[in-house]
This record gives sequence, structure tokens and C-alpha cells, in this order.
Amino acid sequence: MARNNIIYLDYAAATPLDSDVLAAMQPYFSEQFYNPSATYRAANNVQKDLEKARANIASVLGARASEIIFTAGGTEANNLAIHGIMQKYPKANVIVSTIEHESVLAPASKHDCKLAPVTQDGVVDVARLAQLIDENTVLVSVMYANNEVGSIQPIKEIAQKLADIRAQRRQQGNKLPLYLHTDACQATGYLDLHVARLGVDLMSVNGGKIYGPKQSGALYVKAGVVLEPLVLGGGQESGLRSGTENIAGCVGLATALLKVQEGRHEEVGRLQKLQKLFTDRLEQAIPNVVVNGSRKHRLPNNVHITLAGQDNERLLFGLDEAGILAAAGSACSASSEEPSHVLKAMRVSERDAQASLRFTMGKGTTEDEVRHTVETLTALLA
Repeated sequence: MARNNIIYLDYAAATPLDSDVLAAMQPYFSEQFYNPSATYRAANNVQKDLEKARANIASVLGARASEIIFTAGGTEANNLAIHGIMQKYPKANVIVSTIEHESVLAPASKHDCKLAPVTQDGVVDVARLAQLIDENTVLVSVMYANNEVGSIQPIKEIAQKLADIRAQRRQQGNKLPLYLHTDACQATGYLDLHVARLGVDLMSVNGGKIYGPKQSGALYVKAGVVLEPLVLGGGQESGLRSGTENIAGCVGLATALLKVQEGRHEEVGRLQKLQKLFTDRLEQAIPNVVVNGSRKHRLPNNVHITLAGQDNERLLFGLDEAGILAAAGSACSASSEEPSHVLKAMRVSERDAQASLRFTMGKGTTEDEVRHTVETLTALLA
């Protein structure tokens, strides 16, 4: 989104707050400040607003309102999903893909964890994932779409594979459940989130990626799935997330989610045209550019490239000086000097990983901004 001659191309890291979302949140910072757990009428009205927000999120996911647990963002939702299951089944193991966000990889590493590989396009190899599942596997966590290269993962195919394994377990008398969690934080604005169609048992969403407030999120927990809580106290959020609810954040998340999903098809079409323009112009101007990730199964706003022999820090600095804000990878690990674990998993060399850039577009991105960005990057390479 251009502001004061700035071209913002890091929407995967953060999105600006939508004006409708801000308007919906505003009352809960001032006149509707009440604790929803209080017993008087004013607080009861706030409680009703909280439950309406929960129901709105559930409607988008095709879920029951009771299956939605509010969290302070996607990271907490992922931690609750991983730790919540694994602490319930401490002798079991978890399988996650090698390209997961750190908020899945880090909690999973605290338990008996196996890593499922991906193809060079950054797509989970379902057959090899299935081979990792043993009689003690209780949880599989695979992100819906990758935050760095934009590759969309075969969640439905994985869900079907897990359904087959569950059937085999029942025949064998193995009563251990086998759950599927997906981190949908990057996919929320662009893909179908209907949990039954996807076949998932747990799903994480994040308001800060869909023009909602930062530190707002939710975890869908299918009825019958039992988690151990991470935060203990007053028993809010069905006992899974104690603490006075952030009503403004919950309402903001619900408003943002409804808005991006209602306009999803139109926005996806617009972004796909911009994505094609971006990659076509790059390939015309820079013959040796490599576009990373799947071309076919990819988020419409993501353009991730390698410019062999270049230093991505130098290029990012040059782009920044020209008023273009982009990234080298995940914003959450931007301070690390280690090459991207996602690109490493895709078998990109360390040298090429350090020559890679991520551009992610959003509601404010225009054709002129895309053209200007390619021209500026080309000039930096001259």
C-alpha cells in the first residue's frame, strides 16, 4: 500500500488495519470496556458481542461456535494446538513438515517429533509423510500455505490419508487418536477455510495477516478433541485460555475474517493478475531469476525469487532506500543470520538462499507499483 511514496510489499509479515475493522473495535476501548464475565447487564451485553464474534468466525469455518477458542494471535494458537495435544498424550509422537513456521516447529521440538520432507517446490510429500506415521503418532501438523514461498499444501489429501490410517487402527484395536492440525494464518484471506471440507481437527487463524488487529487469533478445535490448557486461571475460553478476553481484538478478528472471505474470489483474481505481471516482468528483465515455490499451487500474493550471486541484504537496503519495502523471508526470523529453513528444506543452497527475496502483495498493491518495483530491482542489479 503506497503511503508517502512508500511501496509496501511485505503483506505476509503484517497488514494495515482495515477501517471497517477499526470502527467495529472502537467501542470496546471506551464505553463498552466491561469485563464479559461480570454479572451486570452492561457486561452481559459485551459477553453477547463476544459470542457473536465467535459465531461469525465459526460460520466462516463451517464450525460450531463452541469449537472456536480465541487466542492472542497465530503463534499462541499453534502452541495451544501442539502442546495441548502432546501434553495430553505425553508418550505419543507428532509429525510436522520441514517448512512449518517457527511457532509450530519450536513447540513440536519439545516433544517426540518427526519431520516430513517437502519437494523442491515446497510442497509436502504426502507418501513420505504417511510412512512416518506409526502406532504412536497422535498429531500431524502441516501448514495450509507457506509464509515464505507461498506453496499451498495438499491438506485434503493428507486428511484422507489420516482417515485411512484411523480406520486401520480401529481394526487393530489401537485407540490412540490421530489428529490433523493446520496453520492457516497465511491462507486465511485467500483459500477456503471450511474445516469439514478440508478434513482438519484443529486450525489456527491470525487477525494480523488479514487487515485485523495484531495479537488477535483463534484456534478451531473439533468437538471431541481434548487439549491440555497452556494458560490457567479463571477458566475462560472453555478452560483452554484463561484471562479476561480482549473483546476489541476478538471483534476485530471476526470482522476482518468475514470481510476478507466475502471478497476472497475477487481479490484472488486481482492478485493473480498482478502476480503474473510481476513474474513476467522479472523474467523479461532479469533472465537468470528463479521463482521459488510451486507455480501451480501457490498463494496469489506471493512472489519469491532467487537472484544467483547477489546479496539479498544489499538488495533489500537498496529497495528500502528507493521506498520499496520487501523481505528476505519470514519476518519472525528476520533477525537471524541463519539461511531460511524453508529454502533449505526445498534443497536450495545456502548461497542461493542468501540471494533470495520475498515480495508479498495485498489490497493496496497496484500494477504501477509492480512495474516500478521490477524497474528498481533491475537497476540495482546493473
